[in-house]
Amino acid sequence: MVFAAPGEALTRAEEVLGADPSPLHASVAHQVIGIWQRDFGDTRRALAHLRRARDLAARADSAEREADVLATLGVALVHAGRTREGLAAFERGVARGSGHTRARVLFRRAYVWWVLGRHGEALEDVRRAIPVLRQADDVIWTARALTLRATVHLAQGSVERADADFTAAEALWDTTGQEHDKADAVESRGLAAFRAGDVPAALRLLDEAEERYAKLGTPTFMLTIRRCEVLMAAGLATEALAEADAALATLDGIGGQSTRRAELLLVAARAARLAGEPQTSLARAAVAVRLFAGQRRTWYETHARLVLIEARVATGGGSGRLVADAAAVAERLAAFGAPAAPEASLLAGRIALGLGWTADAERHLAVAARSRHSGPPLARMTGWAAQALRARAAGSARGVLEAGRRGLDVLDDHRMTLGASELRARATAQGAELAALAQQASLVSGGPRRLLDWSERWRATVLSAPPTRPPADPVLLTAMTAFRELASRAEEARTDGGRPAPALEREQRRLEREIRSRTLHIRGEAPGGGDRVDVARLLRRLGDDVRLVELAVLEGRVHVLLCGQGRVRRFEAGLLAEAEVEAEHVQAGLRRLAHPGAEARLPLVEAAGARLQHLLLGPAAAHLGPGPVVVVPPGRLHRVPWALLPALRERVLSVSPSASSWLRARDTAPPPGGRLVLVRGPGLASGGAEVPELADRYAGPRAAAVDGTGPPSPGGATGTDEPPGAPRLSPPVDGAEPARRGRDDTGQGWPRDERRGLAEPTAAVDGTGPPSPGGATGTDEPPGAPRLSPPVDGTEPARRGLDGTSRGRDDTGRGWPRDERRGLAEPTGAGDAPRGGTVVLEGDAARVPRVLRELDGAALAHIAAHGTFRADSPLFSSLRMADGPLIVHDFERLDRSPYRIILPCCDTARFASVGADELLGLVTALLPLGTAGVVACTAPVNDAAAVPLMLALHKGLEAGLSLAEALRDARASLPDDAVHQATGWAFSAFGAA
Repeated sequence: MVFAAPGEALTRAEEVLGADPSPLHASVAHQVIGIWQRDFGDTRRALAHLRRARDLAARADSAEREADVLATLGVALVHAGRTREGLAAFERGVARGSGHTRARVLFRRAYVWWVLGRHGEALEDVRRAIPVLRQADDVIWTARALTLRATVHLAQGSVERADADFTAAEALWDTTGQEHDKADAVESRGLAAFRAGDVPAALRLLDEAEERYAKLGTPTFMLTIRRCEVLMAAGLATEALAEADAALATLDGIGGQSTRRAELLLVAARAARLAGEPQTSLARAAVAVRLFAGQRRTWYETHARLVLIEARVATGGGSGRLVADAAAVAERLAAFGAPAAPEASLLAGRIALGLGWTADAERHLAVAARSRHSGPPLARMTGWAAQALRARAAGSARGVLEAGRRGLDVLDDHRMTLGASELRARATAQGAELAALAQQASLVSGGPRRLLDWSERWRATVLSAPPTRPPADPVLLTAMTAFRELASRAEEARTDGGRPAPALEREQRRLEREIRSRTLHIRGEAPGGGDRVDVARLLRRLGDDVRLVELAVLEGRVHVLLCGQGRVRRFEAGLLAEAEVEAEHVQAGLRRLAHPGAEARLPLVEAAGARLQHLLLGPAAAHLGPGPVVVVPPGRLHRVPWALLPALRERVLSVSPSASSWLRARDTAPPPGGRLVLVRGPGLASGGAEVPELADRYAGPRAAAVDGTGPPSPGGATGTDEPPGAPRLSPPVDGAEPARRGRDDTGQGWPRDERRGLAEPTAAVDGTGPPSPGGATGTDEPPGAPRLSPPVDGTEPARRGLDGTSRGRDDTGRGWPRDERRGLAEPTGAGDAPRGGTVVLEGDAARVPRVLRELDGAALAHIAAHGTFRADSPLFSSLRMADGPLIVHDFERLDRSPYRIILPCCDTARFASVGADELLGLVTALLPLGTAGVVACTAPVNDAAAVPLMLALHKGLEAGLSLAEALRDARASLPDDAVHQATGWAFSAFGAA
């Protein structure tokens, strides 16, 4: 019972002892309490009970009982770090027992051999035990023995043998009521999935095992160790370190097993190294080495020494002593048959290379390179990294590129098995060294085109294929709804009382963990590595006018790859570290300029923009030409406000995470119907003042009133779910109807055109509406000029509306298809498609389910809502709706995100840089889902100043411009004061729509 129902077993054993039992029965009761304390409580108490159980068994003159207790005592002594005493207890137990009892003793000694890392002895003992246990029809112990043998096979890298034993054990467990052992079987299957390279399945199975253990009320230290291993393989080293440290604190608090403490220290040391905390890794690994040595656990001690050497290299560089230590560790790991042996050989070779010891490096790297053809993906990656270093040492750029290509192909296959965007992004860190080696080799051997190819090979790869849609998981959906409700209540509590609500926030964090955990279980479906850029095709699509500027970073320096006019040119710019510092200064300046009274800082910010241009573009700035520019920055430069750079300030400018992402956005066709969605969330300083005007401008008399009394918009949408009588706009101050008026920030009503200096809406895009004031045709052309040049084929021109399905005029007045002229994503010759409905969601209607329903497949969405960026968990970055946060995970459930999205509020274009060169955030989540263009903000802005910018932006869209063109013109239309200028610089157009 102690494993089927631990708590009940403990209670029953204590009852037996309270009833004056015989020595035989008392021995059983003390043994049960000892097992419970050994596995779930205090090891010292466990030893006291087990010694008492041994003495009582001797008094009862039962050799079989004494042998059984000695085996349990042996396990406890080994877990307490007293290995010699534990093995001696097993020797006596094997000698005292016979038949069935001896088989159980041998099974438990096999377990101890596994704990000690002596896998050969473990397999021998379990080989002797299994036939006897089967002959005795002992289902429970046979299943335990099969599970143990499978685990040993895994430690030796024999995944297929392990899988066969796990399958056989599970069939036996299904016939029993041993709930703890069943949970252990699920945990073991998770370990097998991990060893086979299936990270999502491993996380799912380990989480299921944790739920089973929780129902039994038992601690799960071994499961924590295994889960941390999987998290590290998935690139989540920081989370693994936090889990390991928390488990260590719990274990120390209950006086738990010394063996588990050493194992947790080892996994914490590995996690700290991968998380970029070498000093923490050094400290944890040093303690782990001492503990394993004292416990005579040579296998584990050797692994801990490997981590210790890695930490020493990270903190102080290489030395001859470290080369020798790493080589010795590699030899011992190879003797054990440990999968980590190639890592140690690679480490020895890498240190030797750093010291210039070419011959030694070649010897060690050649050993490590043997793993490149077999084993799990990360082991093969180790082999290809070693092969690339060998080639570089031999001066073979071709060999480096071949190893890089083969290694990154392996990692691509592994990455695409991961369904969660976060896991895909973080997994790329495993290939960072290979990608850097290949980039350096391509610069030497292939010139700018090859460098571009390799820069793209490992840039924003998560965006190269659509994410796997989350399954219709009712538990996940329930958790997301509950999370939204709690987040909304917590926000209300902070707003109303000025203080946080700890209980609500704790539950909110728990739900965040549950949502994240379940999304990490999603398995990828897309084969291969996603889109790869074809440089020749890219140059054709850019044409002669558009320039694409891709920034590659090699050994800390920015290299500018300028693409256009059929060629790729390379320019050297400044140091990345200096550019990052300057970008932070610019961000600080823009934050200050968002508030009135900081006008004196404007020249300082402009000067910082000039310095940034020198560091990021260098001499390439003089070769950009007069046409549009697409900037492709590395992940670490995602916060640069590119429009501030003098060479980019007055031109059509868009930003893309990669050239392949830009090409895909350019080729994305707009959805039919052209539905427009306007959303206004709560809590904005400006109240989302542009939304009512935009509703009038786009829909006019067709717009549905929020009280449901107005005529429906095309498609029958009412535009809101607000209760009857809720006014959408304040009434005009004079009560007149024709000129729609709004309210300024003081609550006084003023005509917006007088207050903001903007014109009334222009004529309808089909040309049938009344002229705008002054006879304007909706463009800046002189009166009488045709709004569209005739198409080249002589057919009736199709005015491009918000869905972008038409042609326009280039800067010379000559008519050309925009997709050929600009490199934009609008197909030509679409005809006069109807615009589609205009949906307005505000007040209580702006609830997440309704917002998502309307956003799915829309042509244009404008979401005025308070944005929150979560650096700690970027996929929980959110837009605040009436019922709580709309998070990135919500957007990933869309069948197709809107073709164009405008996000006018702060923090909407902030990202977390993870993996090799990946970005996680709201904008990057939208781009693979069907969004071709986004306007978002890279810095805090003045809400009131953002309103005229947004109105001018939409005016440009109505005139048939792309997002980048409209944003350029909108900046030019703003007043020249510091607040408005800073607001314009803070916004960027992403993509190609």
